[in-house]
This record gives sequence, C-alpha cells and structure tokens, in this order.
Amino acid sequence: MSLKCGIVGLPNVGKSTLFNCISSSKAQAANFPFCTIEPNVGSTVVPDDRLTVLEKMVKPKRVVPATVEIVDIAGLVKGASRGEGLGNQFLANIRETDAILHVLRCFDDENVTHVDGSVNPVRDKEVIDIELQIKDLDTVNNRIAKVQKQAQTGGDKHAKKILDVLLKYKEVLEQGKNAREVVLDNAEDAKIAKEFCLLTNKPVLYVCNVDEGSAKSGNQYVEQVRKAIEDEDAGIMVIAAKIESEISELEDFEERQMFLQEIGLERSGVERLVQSAYSLLNLQTYFTAGEPEVRAWTINKGDKAPQAAGVIHTDFEKGFIRAEVIKYDDYISLGSEAACRAAGKLNSEGKDYVVQDGDIMHFLFNV
Repeated sequence: MSLKCGIVGLPNVGKSTLFNCISSSKAQAANFPFCTIEPNVGSTVVPDDRLTVLEKMVKPKRVVPATVEIVDIAGLVKGASRGEGLGNQFLANIRETDAILHVLRCFDDENVTHVDGSVNPVRDKEVIDIELQIKDLDTVNNRIAKVQKQAQTGGDKHAKKILDVLLKYKEVLEQGKNAREVVLDNAEDAKIAKEFCLLTNKPVLYVCNVDEGSAKSGNQYVEQVRKAIEDEDAGIMVIAAKIESEISELEDFEERQMFLQEIGLERSGVERLVQSAYSLLNLQTYFTAGEPEVRAWTINKGDKAPQAAGVIHTDFEKGFIRAEVIKYDDYISLGSEAACRAAGKLNSEGKDYVVQDGDIMHFLFNV
C-alpha cells in the first residue's frame, strides 16, 4: 500500500526546505510567498534497521524498503477557502493525501519574511485550521442538502444514517473544531465518514521548524504549540529544517552522524519525521525474505493474513490458503528459515491470524 503525506503551512515557514531534506527531488526554496505553486512530489524510504540486518543475513540480490510519498503543497493564506491566494488548488491537493505534515515556524530570523509580520506558530496554526474547517463545513452542508430530503421523506434508512453522521460533523465544525474530534459510534459510521474526504479528518503531525540551537529540546514557540494542541488527537515533533538540509547534502554516513552528534541528536529529524508519519497512520511492516529479494511491506495494524497478502497482489488475498510466519527475533537468533523450521519456530497460520510488526511471511495461495 502506498502512503502519501502532504506538507502544508503558511508561506515561508520552511515547507520546501523540509521537502528537500526528505525527498530525492529538489523543490525551489525562496523568501517570498507562493514560491511553491505546483505541488512538488518526491518519495523517501521508511527507516528500518531490521531491513539492514536481514540483508546481511540473507544476502539477497536486491532490497526493497517501504516508502512514503511526500507532497510539498503551495503555501496557504487567510481566505483560501474562498479562493484567496492559491487556496482552491491547495485544498484540492491536500484532499488527495493520507496525512498532513503541518509545518509551523518556530524560529526568529529577521531575514526571512513572515506573511503576518511576526512569529506566532499558534496563530499560524489557527489560520490554516479555520480555512480547512470552513471548506469542510461547506462540504458537509452540500452533502446535507443532497441527502436530507431523501432521508426525511423517502424512507431511505441508509440516507438517514448518512444524515446523522453529517449532522455530527456539522455541529463540531460550527464550533470551530476539526472533524477528527468527532466521536463516531461504530465501524459503519466510520466507513460513511471516510466517504466525505474531510480535510480536518486527516491525521496531522505538527512539525515545529526551529533554529539549530533548539533542535534537541525545542523552545518557547514549541511549548506554545504543544499547549495549543494538547486536546487534539495529533502528533508533534521538533525539527531544524535548515540544518537538516545541510546534513542531507553530506554523502558520507559517518560525517552525517558526527554532524548530528554535534547538535545533540542520535537520529536525523528526517528519519524521526518519516517514522512519526508512519506511526500516525497506524501502520506497521512485515517482511518477505529470500535470495531474490528482501522486502518491507506496509500494512495497517490489525490487518489479518489475507489482507497482508493482498498488499503483494490481489490474487494472493483472493486465493489465500495459509501463511508461513516466522517472528523476526526468532529468525535473527536462529539465522535462517531452515533453522527456524527445524526448531519449530515456523508457524502455519490461517485467515484469522493478525499480522504482527516485523513478521517474516510466506504466503500459499491458489487462484
């Protein structure tokens, strides 16, 4: 399954600089609004040390890590929901993503213009929240207008169910809250809600872009953001995009590690950000391992074996017979699939097996 994250924020908060850090592409970064007009798209691997360990043990012909697609979307401004700036284009682009990486400026620099004249990440956050909420409310009201008559006079029970869910979102959005704060009663309601594609229902990770000196522990701006989102179902992380950009230019791994150590970090902000996005979407990894290929596959936490098989190919899920499963720790301690089989550590699992993070799997199917 593919994972697509959209980097959003006001102009000049460091979106494109961050994109350049985590993508093989090079977006234009400049000190003026709407430098990014068309969304830049790139991809990066999901860091996973287990893949490196498996590569050394199996010695495959190739290694394929899990990847994340990153979209750098044009800077949003106040009034975007009414088409101000590049608003309509921005909102269309963000609708296509799985999660939002909301970049907030948490650094002082008189040489970098702020569209509102001063640094205030909480205000900036609220500007974007309001624009997205207005657009979502417009979406909800349009859907209500279409389904209300059908639900109230046509005797359509499913339409009534849709209307009930829409009204829950309408109530929350009119209070100036995000759609993800709505508590739904059951899986059926959640399935209905997913069809609305509401912007503020997407998982969000607030990325506080700080100066180099604040890269490890943050600063007062970060604390303001942390306090502002304490009641939200959202993530937060600190990254110094400018210094990360310099680190990403270094080709030597040891040089990069030394650079990180100098600023007090064990892992780069890019690695932490990608892993946080992965976790934000409740995703996990299983592996296939053999001489031709060692590969990481992305699935949802809670997926059962047939669903995991379907990520490789739909035929695997349709014709699923069983899965042969080895726990990662067993594979590493015993050294090979053959050794795990001999030790009774290879289990045959059926359709109800819930795949665990790190499982090494082989599927049997018939179509």
